[in-house]
Formats: sequence, C-alpha cells, structure tokens
Amino acid sequence: MRRPAAGMARGGGHGHGAAATEAARVMRASVSSFFGGYHCFTTVAALLALPFSASVLASSAAAPSSPSLRAVASRLRSVFAAAGFPPSPFFSLLEAKLSQTVFTFVATLPFSLTFFLLAKASVAAMLRDASSAGAPPRRQHQRRLALPPCAAVLRAYPAVAATHLFNAFLMLTVNAAVFSLLLLAFSGAETLGLTSHSWMTLALSAAGAIVYSLAVGVATVVCNLAVVVAATEQPGSAGGHAAVLRACVAIRGRVSTALALALPTNLGMAAAEALFGLRVVARRRMDGGRIKPGVAGEAFSIAYIHAVCVVLEIIVSCVFYRSCKRSEADELRELEPEEKGDLQA
Repeated sequence: MRRPAAGMARGGGHGHGAAATEAARVMRASVSSFFGGYHCFTTVAALLALPFSASVLASSAAAPSSPSLRAVASRLRSVFAAAGFPPSPFFSLLEAKLSQTVFTFVATLPFSLTFFLLAKASVAAMLRDASSAGAPPRRQHQRRLALPPCAAVLRAYPAVAATHLFNAFLMLTVNAAVFSLLLLAFSGAETLGLTSHSWMTLALSAAGAIVYSLAVGVATVVCNLAVVVAATEQPGSAGGHAAVLRACVAIRGRVSTALALALPTNLGMAAAEALFGLRVVARRRMDGGRIKPGVAGEAFSIAYIHAVCVVLEIIVSCVFYRSCKRSEADELRELEPEEKGDLQA
C-alpha cells in the first residue's frame, strides 16, 4: 500500500489536536533550551533585548500624548472616510490600533534595526551551534552555554536586516490587501442595501475583525520565522524575500501550530506593557511627572521581563523552524525507498 504524499500528510492530517500536541512539544523544548543556557540567554536579554524593550515600553507610554500619533490617527480616519467605510466601533478600534502600531514602529526603528536584530542573530547562532550535527550530547551541552562569536553574529546581520525591512513591506502589503477586501465587502453590502440594518453592519464588522486578525497573525508569524531563517542559514543564502519564501514553505501545514506558539510569548509581552502602564506611567502622572527611584526600579524590572519574553519568542521560533526542517527531512527519507521501488518497477 502506498503512503500518502508528503503534502497531504502535512496539510490534511494535521488537525487541531495534532497542532496543539506539536505546539506543546515545541514549547517544552524551547523552555528546556532556555533553562539549559539560562546565563547566556539572560545575558542577551540584558545587553541586547533590554534597550529594544525599553524603547517599546517608552513609546507605548508616550503614544497617548504624542502629536505624531494624533496626526497619524487623523490621517487614517480621513483615509477610511474617503474609502467609504461606514462608522462603526470596529473601524474606530482598528484606526486606534493601526495608528499606535505605526507610531511604535517608527519610534523603535533604530533599536529594532540594531539591538533587536542582533539579539535574534545571537540566539539563533547559539541554538544553531548547540544542535550542530555530529556533536556528542556533552559537547552540545557545553556549547549551548557559550555565547556566539561576534564575527558569526555580524556575518548574519546583513541578511537579518534585509529580511526585517522586507517584512515591514510585507506587513504593509497584507494590511492593504485586507483593507481592499473589506472595502469590497462593505461596498457590495451597501449596493445591495444590507448596510441599512444595524445588525448586518455589526456582522460585517465582526467578520472583518476575524479576517483581519487571522491575516495579520499569519503574516506576523511568517515574518518572525523569516528572520530566524535568515539568521540560521548560511550568510547570504537566505535574506529578504528568499527568507520569507523559505518560511512560507516551512510553515506549510503548520499554521495553527505557529499561531499557538506565538500566543504565550505575545501575551507575556502584552502583560509587561500593561504592567508598565499601570505601575510606572500611572504613578508618574500621580507624582506630577516625576519619576521616583522606586518607580525607576520597577520600570527597569518590567523592561527586563519584557526583554526575557522577547528572547523566549526568538527561542520558540528557532526551535519551531528546526522542528520543521527535521520533519521535512524525515518525510524525504520516507518517500525515497518508495520512489526507488517505483522506478525499478
């Protein structure tokens, strides 16, 4: 009896239960890797990820009172009105989140292009060296506790930076595509006279929120994995659009697993941002704009927690990509004897 093809085995037979099981296995391996190289990963978090996390928290705290954010929100509101989107709470929320995302991206761009990408390249280099083929287990454990050479990180940086910039263009394209689909949907509903009913507008808004969340979530997962591909593969062999294509091939049939893996670390970073707003920003306003030493200590601690979550997200992406590559190699080995038998027949 012939085995099912590799694409069918990965796409059709990978249900929600199997995705949850694989996500739990990858998460356990990621946590084990983190504690196996705890000193190295926390060093990366303190030296490289911490400045990026501090910039993210500071930009989120400065966003509500920033004139730039209000200008971006006003521009988006004008674009939505010109496009013909009906006024609804969904588009108001979308306008607020998009304007805050644009503001945060621009405000943190210098830190993301330097500290954040260097942190990704460092973590990927450590995990690549720890899982090098042919090394005995003890040797792998010793290498896992060593920081990567600066030369290896710098060699991978150009491909990682090119991929990060291409990811920004990809996210812009995804947002534009989703907005175009939403515009077509609302325009068609208005032509048919369906928008006269409030419940229909609410249903279309809910469906648009689901479609937008799924599209942006999948695109974000692919972009994060593409940066890991650029940092893991040989320098110059994968960067920019090539890394994105490899990430799309690797994630094929495992989208639900990738989304499940992205949820815990993103929730951790969101919780750190909310805690920063509650413990630092609110107390600073109560103290008349002054930052007391105790509040400054809490701000540093929360920024470090956010940086550890960033490093954990990188580890999860690296372990997941390694799992995808291992599964592809196993499928090729399973198909090879069968193909040889077919040729002989």
